[in-house]
Amino acid sequence: MSRKMMDCREAPSDTHCTLTIAGEEDEVFQAAVAHAVSAHGHEDSAELREMIRGMLKDETPAAGMGRPPAMQEPQQPSRH
Repeated sequence: MSRKMMDCREAPSDTHCTLTIAGEEDEVFQAAVAHAVSAHGHEDSAELREMIRGMLKDETPAAGMGRPPAMQEPQQPSRH
């Protein structure tokens, strides 16, 4: 399943919020609705949910980002 993101900077706002939420679609959607209500004072309505659903985008990993690097075994000190 692809990850989704919601960037508050792309929503109309007087507060210039810079929050970005990323994750699985359902969790991003629920978090974005909760954020819109609690931080921006919107009413939780069908219209708000429709607007937020329309603003969800596929997440595009930033350069150099993606999966964390694999853990390496610690190396033992050389005994020469």
